[in-house]
Amino acid sequence: MRFKLVLLVPVLAFVALGAWAFASPVGAGPDDDFHLVSTWCATDDPKLCQSGTLESNRYAPAALVHVACFAFDAAASADCQPSHWSVTPTVLTARGNFSHEYPPLYYSVMSIFAGEDIPLSVVTMRFVNLALFIGLTSLLFWLMPARRHLVVWSWLIATMPLGLFLIASNNPSGWAVTGIGTAWVALLGYLQCRGWRQIVLGALFMLGALMAAGSRGDAALYVVGAIGIVVILTFERTRRYLLSLILPLILAVVALAFFATSGQIGAGVNGFGGAGSSSVPAAETALSGFGLLAYNLLNVPFIWSGVFGQWGLGWLDTSLPAVVPLAATAVFVAVGFVGLARMDWRRLVGLIGVVLVLVAIPVYVLTQGGDQVGVGVQPRYILPLIVLLGGLLALGIRPGHESFSRIQVVLLGAALVVCYLVALEVNLRRYVTGIDEPGLNLDNGLEWWWSVPFSPMTVWVVGSIAFAAMVAILIRELHSSSARRVS
Repeated sequence: MRFKLVLLVPVLAFVALGAWAFASPVGAGPDDDFHLVSTWCATDDPKLCQSGTLESNRYAPAALVHVACFAFDAAASADCQPSHWSVTPTVLTARGNFSHEYPPLYYSVMSIFAGEDIPLSVVTMRFVNLALFIGLTSLLFWLMPARRHLVVWSWLIATMPLGLFLIASNNPSGWAVTGIGTAWVALLGYLQCRGWRQIVLGALFMLGALMAAGSRGDAALYVVGAIGIVVILTFERTRRYLLSLILPLILAVVALAFFATSGQIGAGVNGFGGAGSSSVPAAETALSGFGLLAYNLLNVPFIWSGVFGQWGLGWLDTSLPAVVPLAATAVFVAVGFVGLARMDWRRLVGLIGVVLVLVAIPVYVLTQGGDQVGVGVQPRYILPLIVLLGGLLALGIRPGHESFSRIQVVLLGAALVVCYLVALEVNLRRYVTGIDEPGLNLDNGLEWWWSVPFSPMTVWVVGSIAFAAMVAILIRELHSSSARRVS
């Protein structure tokens, strides 16, 4: 029997995402001081975290409280971090999920891997997160052969580069991305399949929905919206279908409960009011009233572009070369236009609904808080919706038909590979020496690196090769399937 190259894809994906797991130090994710403290304090181990003077604070490891010593200074490497990590001494901090701003599920699960060896715990959590993503995506790929183009394109076009960074990070936004992207596709299959496939897809939908709703309050609301869109896409007036809706209705109620009990609901209603930071400039003149609304409405696509690398990675301080957002956006638009060629009223309603939400939520939150685009609302907040939008567009690509020519496929794949290798190299350079050190060789002048037997250059080269091979195999698989009818 001839070996199928597609079987190598999960391994290659593990290596490619694993490179991102090593590409940044402890605390490199946005607000990681908050998220790591919340994770360590979700344990019952008094060695890792102790009760504070109030319900709203804790005695947490000082190394975690001050973990982001390099934040907002792109020329500063991560060598400011301790050479010997320890959970002692502890300091009193109120910066953590002690007032239930976020749902507790993500921190509770990640706390299983929290220990006294902080770097080892952090890397373990990152690999658990990326393994969840790869495992769920692989299962969807094999369970839904007629939807493989949807599974592949929805992830390839919407996760470059911010999605890759978050999925392999310690930030709960990674779960929001994985959860939404998994839940809506799994629910689509669950409502259209029969037998054992329906049971397994129902389980994947539950897991994806719980991951998203249990990670962020806004993602919990996205779960409800995704369920509504899938119901519009698949609705039938049959007894079997109506009985199948029981599961998504239960998960919608659970998601709403996570949303209602999350402190993030206050930011959604009242806005950030100047909270947060940005690596991109807002308007020079303060605006209010209709002027502020109009400014935000006209500039909200700038937030979307951050998903494709227009904004910085990490603490928004790792700026990427223009080739990254240009190529990533081009791939999304190209695949999206092909998907638009085949349209029905159900998918049109779904697409319009997602676009309206992508406009309405950022504009409302910013305007309500008196903020302008560039402050407060970050691209990672709306990334799950971009994944959903990309999936709805890819749904229009017809399996078993020639959707792309050979040269188009090659150009799409090349653009994705360029995005990956440039973004990964810049992200590594940002932390191993700071961006003030020129040169392609990441091993020269090394100031920070993990205690591992391989170098930053090895991570970049191996990760880039693995990603290029993965993209080549996937695109070849999808392109070759256009010559035959997918079962």
